Amino acid sequence: MIIGILKEIKPEENRVSLTPAGTEVLIQSGHTVLVQKSAGIGSGFEDEAYRSSGAEIVEKPEDIYARAEMVMHVKEPLPSEYGLIRPDQIVFTYLHLAANQELTEVLIKSDSVNIAYETIQKEDGSLPLLTPMSEVAGRMAIQQGAKYLEMAQGGHGVLLGGVPGVDPGTVLVIGGGIVGINAAKMACGLGAKVYIVDMNLDRLRYLSDVMPKNCFTVMSSPAVVRELASKADVVVGAVLIPGAKAPKLVTREMLKSMKPGSVLVDVAIDQGGCFETSKATTHGDPVYTVDGVIHYCVANMPGAVALTSTLALTNATLPYALEIANKGWKKAMKENREIRLGANIVKGKVTYEGVASAFDLEYASVDTML
Repeated sequence: MIIGILKEIKPEENRVSLTPAGTEVLIQSGHTVLVQKSAGIGSGFEDEAYRSSGAEIVEKPEDIYARAEMVMHVKEPLPSEYGLIRPDQIVFTYLHLAANQELTEVLIKSDSVNIAYETIQKEDGSLPLLTPMSEVAGRMAIQQGAKYLEMAQGGHGVLLGGVPGVDPGTVLVIGGGIVGINAAKMACGLGAKVYIVDMNLDRLRYLSDVMPKNCFTVMSSPAVVRELASKADVVVGAVLIPGAKAPKLVTREMLKSMKPGSVLVDVAIDQGGCFETSKATTHGDPVYTVDGVIHYCVANMPGAVALTSTLALTNATLPYALEIANKGWKKAMKENREIRLGANIVKGKVTYEGVASAFDLEYASVDTML
């Protein structure tokens, strides 16, 4: 199979979808890899490293889309790429379609095969291609929250860890999944008082066992979120419904009871955000303020630590990319349920229920196409 590695064009996105080491694995398995010029520069990988691994360096994205049977990105295709996607071409990347109706409609019309990293799912319900970036984003959420609490950044001047004789800051983490536990670990490590809320009692029991003593687990409800948000210096939104829009768990009304200069970090912004007042921001212009509360809603947080993120992402995606390339998408989906669950839009049909319900579109099981 001919596989194309595209340079990311989302603003301030420095990751690349495959390392030179990952490229070498695909080539050793008999595949051809095209890498767009400078695709890896932001992550510290020069074109020469890809050449040395056996890849062909290609100047323009148009050439990759014209030649490749499967294209790999980190982020979703952007408008300049919409007309380049060909019928039957496999697009393998983070898509987050439930929050993007325009892209959903474009991919339906393209007659392409779109496999989303974020909905590939294991038998135990875990999301193996979302996990590494969720780990990065969860840890970054606390770094960013701590930074924007500084008065120079508009915060109310609280040091999350406190000092002897002074109470630490309070962090509320909404959601006890991968993002939530990584955010809570970082906040606890700094010495903050941390509340983590979730609706799954078994998950709360697990978190209670593994988290340090300055982390308190609480069953989530609107009343609990409202009460804890009013005490918090940093609130991290870490709720994900795979392939569907995130629920709005902090309302505009709740902001009025929050501390002026406190910080909301919405890690779910790729899926529409879990705060009512969230809107996507960028690394260059990451925050805005509503009712005195600072909002950090950067849609590609791991892009700020591109080397770590690219290595972690390749570790997770390469086995799936290799299986798709070795078998073709149909056979790979037939034989691997995890890849089958990654199918979001295939040959003009919406094959993921969360996307179909988000825009009131007809859902078609990918099983009927295999």
